[in-house]
Amino acid sequence: MTPEEVGRRVVELLAPVEATASVSGGQGYARATVDVPPASWADAVRAARDDAELGLDFLDWLSAVDELADGFDVVLHLWSVAHRHGLLLRTRVPRDAPVVASVVDLFPGAAWHERETHEMFGIDFAGHGELRPLLLPPEFEGHPLRKEFVLASRVAKPWPGAKEPGESEAGGGRRPVRPPGVPAPGEWGTTPTPAGAAGAGEGPRGGTPARPARERPARAARPSTGAGQARSDAAPAAGEAGPLGRPLPGELPTGPPRQQPDPDAAGES
Repeated sequence: MTPEEVGRRVVELLAPVEATASVSGGQGYARATVDVPPASWADAVRAARDDAELGLDFLDWLSAVDELADGFDVVLHLWSVAHRHGLLLRTRVPRDAPVVASVVDLFPGAAWHERETHEMFGIDFAGHGELRPLLLPPEFEGHPLRKEFVLASRVAKPWPGAKEPGESEAGGGRRPVRPPGVPAPGEWGTTPTPAGAAGAGEGPRGGTPARPARERPARAARPSTGAGQARSDAAPAAGEAGPLGRPLPGELPTGPPRQQPDPDAAGES
C-alpha cells in the first residue's frame, strides 16, 4: 500500500472519529501520518495492528515533541513486517494536563518508550503502572526535553575550558594551548594588499599574510682571503708535519726506526 492508501485506511477504520491523514516528507521514505484525538489513541493503535490490510504489527518507537503553548505531540511509529509499509500516528495532549492512554497491553515493547517519554517530557500514560525513572536518578527534578528546561550546567559553572581545574577565579592560569596548525585569533586570514603591490606573497584572495615574516639574525662576516694571504687551514708545505704531527697522505711516517729482532739472540734462548 502507498502512504496515501495507508492513511485513508486508518481514517476509515476510526470513523466516525475525526482523524486527519497526511504524508510525511522524505520522498522515497515518506510515511503515512494520521492525527487522532487523545481519547482515540489506544483505539487507533489497535485498529492499525489488527486490520488485515494494514498489518502494522511491529512497534518501532514512541516519543514526544514539545510544541510549547500548543501542548505535546505524542508520536508512535508502526511498521508492517509482511506488507513493508509504515504509519506515523500522532496525538496532541494539553500542556497543563499531559495524559494519554498507555499501549503496553497492545505492544509490550512500548513500556520502555513510555517510561522514557514520561521522564523526559512529563507525559503520563494511563494504565502503564510502572512509570519509574529510566535514565535519570530518582532525585532529579524537572523534564530535560521540555523546551523551557534550563540546563543547570550552564548556570552553575563557566564554559568548559575557561580555566583549568585547580586554578583560582582571579585568573593567572596557564596559557591556552591551541591544536597544531591552528593560528591565533590575530593571525587568521590575510590583510589587504597595498595599492600598487603585487606579485609574490599574495594569497588566493589578493592579500598578504597578516603575520610578518620572521627575520633571521645576521651572521658575523668571515674574513676574506686574498691571493697573497694564506688561510690558516691551508695544507702545510713539503717536509712539514700535518695536523697533530700526523704524516700527510703519500709520505712515510717519521720517528725512531723500528727495531728488528736479533736471530742470534733468539737461538741462544
